[in-house]
Amino acid sequence: MKIFSAKQLHEADKVTTKKHDITKLELMERAGSQIFNWLHSRMQGAQVPVHIFCGIGNNGGDGLVLGRLLHEHGYNVHVYVANFTDKRSKCFLVNYDRIKDVTKNWPKLMTSEEDFPEINPEDIIIDALFGIGLNRPPEGWVKELIKYLNSKKSFKLAIDIPSGMYADQALGDADAVLKASHTLTFQAPKLSFFLPETGKFVPYFEVLEIGLDPEYLHETEPLAQVIAKPEAQQFYKQREKYAHKGDYGHTLIVAGSYGKMGAAVLSTKAAYKTGAGLVTAFVPECGYDILQVSIPEAMTVTDKEDDLITAINVDFEPTAIAVGMGIGTSGETVLALDSLFSTTKSPLVLDADALNCISENESLLKKLPELSVLTPHPGELKRLIGDWEDDFEKLEKTKNFAKKYNVIVVVKGANTIVAVENRLYINTTGNPGMATGGSGDVLSGMIAGLLSQGYDPLIASVFGAYLHGSAGNIATQDIGFEALTASDIIAHIGPAFLELFAPEASEQETKNA
Repeated sequence: MKIFSAKQLHEADKVTTKKHDITKLELMERAGSQIFNWLHSRMQGAQVPVHIFCGIGNNGGDGLVLGRLLHEHGYNVHVYVANFTDKRSKCFLVNYDRIKDVTKNWPKLMTSEEDFPEINPEDIIIDALFGIGLNRPPEGWVKELIKYLNSKKSFKLAIDIPSGMYADQALGDADAVLKASHTLTFQAPKLSFFLPETGKFVPYFEVLEIGLDPEYLHETEPLAQVIAKPEAQQFYKQREKYAHKGDYGHTLIVAGSYGKMGAAVLSTKAAYKTGAGLVTAFVPECGYDILQVSIPEAMTVTDKEDDLITAINVDFEPTAIAVGMGIGTSGETVLALDSLFSTTKSPLVLDADALNCISENESLLKKLPELSVLTPHPGELKRLIGDWEDDFEKLEKTKNFAKKYNVIVVVKGANTIVAVENRLYINTTGNPGMATGGSGDVLSGMIAGLLSQGYDPLIASVFGAYLHGSAGNIATQDIGFEALTASDIIAHIGPAFLELFAPEASEQETKNA
């Protein structure tokens, strides 16, 4: 599933009307009809009061179409128009006349706070005030209207995008954004749905097809690509019947220091559980017994020092290397990383302290092999790319960083985002329970395990993030969010692979949770 900019979606509208010989009004009728069908299938004629708040642009026109269809089907519907300017779109005006033709209960024109209607908790609010064409934050009494609607406990359904939000820009005024319960967005999700500062206004969404030109959508380079189950299924590599362990690579996990050997254990286990044929852990001497007891399947090689890593030496050429989990940032460890980066020919995954080391030593960063995978959490990312004003600037700076150093950056978060050159891939699996110590160590091991099996670095990053989140989701079905640990994620990597090809139970896969 692609994510397009507001500009691209407006262009798609133009292409569709011209190429398919339909009018903008017909396209608006499609959109309003899709919203109606969604509501009608759920309400089944129930006489719950429905309050539709329309702006005077095309989003308001969608709301008027919905209001007319609800009237025609006997629903208890009340339509309001936020009459804050004399400028109205042509499609809005046509649909304003059409709704007046089917009911004597004409839309109420609102011009001030005195016109705000009484709304009960059991009522339904439909937000059709502003769409993706919004170019400045709502002000004055219209802002107060949004705040008034937010104060109500009613179910709030946003059409295309919650009013006050932009599709691909930072918020102008967070107090002037509708807090939707659910959003029905047209044709494709918006980038703002997936970012921390804006996504909180879109806790759930569904995508409704409105028949925009498929050729334009296929050929247009999107802002980002959403990774859900259909995409993840295509990444999977079927194992050969007569394969042996050597066919699935030898992963090297460079991790741990005194008091932080758990990171090495988690990454090593995760690499094995993701399918690596062989896994060797390179750890300080103090970690030898820990690794041998915790992971009998793994081989263990130790540094000459007891408490930290000072020189990374193994007698084989790893298929992939994950480095940094719990290693610390001592000068001796930095020198060990310098030597590794300068000599290795293996694909690299860098996490935790390896990221902190390169952020403080740009010479290390310049020595990274091409398409090395970096997996920072927000604090580590900030040390790499610098401060940002908002989530959109963060993504731009991350893309620029990835392009400058020819690396892949896995930005960990509620929606983990993978950046490479000018492309973004947004993961849809995962849950709040995964915000727990060691979760990132597991992800690094998983990506390295996929690299060892011959997955392309970008595919390994995107697929690894998907499986990681899926394993976390499956685990929480039994234990909930609060009890989830990194070890639980590892324990459910196998079920995450199985779930890839399990029958769909619901539509939740394509929703944002």
